[in-house]
Amino acid sequence: MDAILQVDNLKTSFMTSGGEVQAVRGVSFQVKKGEILGIVGESGSGKSVTSMSILRLLADTAKIKEGAVYFENQDLTKISKRKIRAIRGEKISMIFQDPMSSLNPLIPVGKQVSEMMKEHHPEKSKEELKQNVLELFAKVRIPEPEKRYRCYPHEFSGGMRQRVMIAMALANHPELLIADEPTTALDVTIQDQILHQLRELKHEYGTSIIFITHDLGVVAELCDRVLVMYGGLIMEEAGIDDIFAHPGHPYTMGLLASIPDIEQDRSKRLQPIPGSPPDMTNPPAGCPFAPRCPYARRICREELPDFVEVGANHRSRCHLQTAGAPADEHNPFAGGKQS
Repeated sequence: MDAILQVDNLKTSFMTSGGEVQAVRGVSFQVKKGEILGIVGESGSGKSVTSMSILRLLADTAKIKEGAVYFENQDLTKISKRKIRAIRGEKISMIFQDPMSSLNPLIPVGKQVSEMMKEHHPEKSKEELKQNVLELFAKVRIPEPEKRYRCYPHEFSGGMRQRVMIAMALANHPELLIADEPTTALDVTIQDQILHQLRELKHEYGTSIIFITHDLGVVAELCDRVLVMYGGLIMEEAGIDDIFAHPGHPYTMGLLASIPDIEQDRSKRLQPIPGSPPDMTNPPAGCPFAPRCPYARRICREELPDFVEVGANHRSRCHLQTAGAPADEHNPFAGGKQS
């Protein structure tokens, strides 16, 4: 399966008064045609900054210091602002985490989606654009599209606003869709409907999707492959079945242990990962997860482990793997005990 996007050694930092925040510290991965790639990790792990770097939607204080992002045989980090604007919304679209802050509160939602289309298809008439928007609204299951076309964002629920964002992202049938935590703050029923629409998008148009979330349960339901990020690095990469059956990194194990189980004894508490994420203005020399890891040894704190193969299409960044330790035989977080 051919790759539609290739990210090589991407490094992105924020220049602040408190120093350089190294948000992404050398991330490499590819997205294959027609696949849904999940990127999972805690807040501050570098997930969203990675996605923003791909489309160069970074704040003025941010800088891509190194690396390349290849799409259609061109490096998106090097092309002109005019060329990247032509790609955004046309070939690569993004669904943002908070639809209320992403939609203009002063413009009817139908007009906002229409403007997205007109930016890339100026030849279309006003009536053509409106008809296209109404068709999109029907596709993402917004009821009474004609009436909703004239509504403002505040007249929609959170789930409906997210549907508008999905319609906007689909307006020009992109080849790649980046969904940055699109189900955050939505109830489980609406969340399931949004995930269903993304699956339909993949099957109907063959669209590739990068799905960013902190929820491994959602990843299990939607994605074909998953990257686990922590401290600005990819700690593990595997197919969706393999990551659940044979996690190769203690951080992945900790995330899995924190997922609620419907059959779990209700008298038992969920097991959080102890400690806090690293300070990215002064990232550790070794594995960024070492201070929170029950397996950590001196080498973990002193040397950053290589990203090595631990199985078929399965890679992990952990000294346990290079030392031959059976990291996936049991989950040290599952029982709530630290060794």
